Amino acid sequence: MTPVELSRTVLHAVRRAVDEGELSVTVPERAVVAPPGPGGCGDYATNVALQLAAAAGQPPQRVAEILRARLLDEERFTDVVVTGPGFLNFSLRGTASADLVEEVLRRGSRYGHATTGFSGTAVRISCPAEVRAVVVADAVSRVVRSQGGYVRVECEGRPAPEWQSVLGADVTTRGPRIADSYVRVAPVPAPADPLPLGRDAARWALLHPAAHDRPRIPGDHLVQREGNPLFRVRYAHARTRALLRNAADLGFHPEPGPVSEVDALTALIGDHPRVLAATATHHTPDRLARHLLAVADAAMPLLPAVLPLGEEKPSAAHRARLALAEAAGTVLAGGLSLLGIDAPDHL
Repeated sequence: MTPVELSRTVLHAVRRAVDEGELSVTVPERAVVAPPGPGGCGDYATNVALQLAAAAGQPPQRVAEILRARLLDEERFTDVVVTGPGFLNFSLRGTASADLVEEVLRRGSRYGHATTGFSGTAVRISCPAEVRAVVVADAVSRVVRSQGGYVRVECEGRPAPEWQSVLGADVTTRGPRIADSYVRVAPVPAPADPLPLGRDAARWALLHPAAHDRPRIPGDHLVQREGNPLFRVRYAHARTRALLRNAADLGFHPEPGPVSEVDALTALIGDHPRVLAATATHHTPDRLARHLLAVADAAMPLLPAVLPLGEEKPSAAHRARLALAEAAGTVLAGGLSLLGIDAPDHL
């Protein structure tokens, strides 16, 4: 069950409660589903009960209990728990992770790209003629397009030609002249020239910090060790590609199936579409960069268990772990691409 499917399931429970007279509310267009926060449990959580409480004229916990009674009928949940002021927390059966992995492998690098939402919306983005602003504007435009938006990018001045060739930032005016919304991107400028880092490290150095934070130039962005976040993300991706090659040599291939040991990784992969949508809405490529780092760190404990050891024969569990590892690598590669950064298969 993907977050989109889970959102639909929650809304169906709201609709049933309304039809049966237990809630008197307007069914919302969507229910926000995300990994549980502090104090939560399970794989996903939603605050829809808090969202509906005022209109329903009932306490959020009571609304949550009404919805929980209907959601427990869903066979893909092992449990639904109410925590805090009225959050609904869902624990999914193992087959849910298989459905998610299958969707990621089916959609490939376009997993998380929307066909609705921003679709048809025209956004005009402007930025100062400063290297970090140019790169952030370029990354924002990439993510907005992934969500179905049309983008026109304008630079307030003449950007240096080398920024486009070395960093891959394209601020050529493009897209519709009439825009539905206007965004000015003006992050804290880079304290030094990032171009000596090369395209990938320079873009990460400029995009990973939040817009109000000063980037570290040169920092440790070229060092291949655990303390370098960019290295961790690209290394995790390269390891998933290596495992696919190794598995092929052993004569087995990925097959989505239940994998329960790494629920955190499954939840983060499932959250990828929401992160892309939030990045497009709030124009914050740093949000996507941090998400990719979280996916990479959650994937690493899985990878040593993917291949059989010694005389062990490949089993359904190995094939399911391999499929989950491939899905993680797919998310990492797709996310890095939207940031304008390469994800090499060998590192």
